[in-house]
Amino acid sequence: MGFSQNWILLTVSVITAASALACPSEPCKLLDKCSSDQDCKDGLYCFFCIEDFSSSKCVRSSATSQFKLLNNSLPFNKYAFLTTHNAFAIDGYPIHTGLPRLTVTNQEDTVTQQLNNGVRALMLDTYDFRGDVWLCHSFKGHCYDYTAFGPAIDTLKEIEAFLSANPSEIVTIILEDYVQASNGLTKVFTDAGLMKYWFPVTKMPKNGKDWPLVSDMVKNNQRLLVFTSIKSKEESEGIAYQWNYMVENQYGDGGMHVGSCPNRAESSSLSDKSKSLVLVNYFRTIPMKELTCIDNSGGLINMLHTCYGPAGNRWANFVAVNYYKRSEGGGSFQAVDTLNGKLLCGCDDIHACVLGSSSSIPCTAQNKLQ
Repeated sequence: MGFSQNWILLTVSVITAASALACPSEPCKLLDKCSSDQDCKDGLYCFFCIEDFSSSKCVRSSATSQFKLLNNSLPFNKYAFLTTHNAFAIDGYPIHTGLPRLTVTNQEDTVTQQLNNGVRALMLDTYDFRGDVWLCHSFKGHCYDYTAFGPAIDTLKEIEAFLSANPSEIVTIILEDYVQASNGLTKVFTDAGLMKYWFPVTKMPKNGKDWPLVSDMVKNNQRLLVFTSIKSKEESEGIAYQWNYMVENQYGDGGMHVGSCPNRAESSSLSDKSKSLVLVNYFRTIPMKELTCIDNSGGLINMLHTCYGPAGNRWANFVAVNYYKRSEGGGSFQAVDTLNGKLLCGCDDIHACVLGSSSSIPCTAQNKLQ
């Protein structure tokens, strides 16, 4: 046997031995070294963060269900939800136009996978294209063959399938909307079978009042909230104008400066309490996938604390990120756990809100919930 063959056998043996030693007695826990997703316990996957890890480690892959862990008996605005920026702009999304796509992506999972992993708010960009409503990552209000992802109805049908299969879940859609066709959005939502879940504008609170109880929204099967960036559609199509109901910080690089949390131009001041919902964006203007694991970790949680004061001492209800599963450990999932802990009981983690919890997260006993 020659040198090269011996070297190959030695390399294979080392790799095999390393795999066998990955948490041999039980599934690997958070931040344990791993060689494959199968090494990690449920709710984790094996990931390598190039900026921070010396090897692959188990990091979180799914969100905590605040409703299952605690309850759904509070107003909708008393909870926080993981939000995917450009949820449709997915790596490897099939080409529908016959031309190569020349635009950036922001996510790796399908919308169905995002929802199954606990994402509960989706940012979608809707355009008039080819006589229909399409999802595009484009510019200047126009969709092109090389910026198009696909017909919106395909993604909306994924959302419908999720809502049908999960009758206690609520999904929010936030539209960057460029559709000018008369009733174009109404038609595509109707064709996708989503109108039966529609939460009506008439029930959305103004003047800073609380939203309906989540339990009532579920009981009434009004489990889809849709917001548009076009103000006139609230009257013409009954689709809520986003900034009548929520405040939002600056998106892109302008929203990532340490210690600063300005509002985006279309939003009123973050401190405007006549809007009951708060959205915090934390993602780069130009996505840098390899660095997102850093962005979605300590910097994200720090920004949520930074935005608390400017938002009138309110914690965010929605936190929007790119590549939502990439992190150094807990990532965007831990960020939402932190928000729900703060919102529900003043703790630093929702798990610490549970009465009798053994969580090491700081929380006073009187704040824990039954």
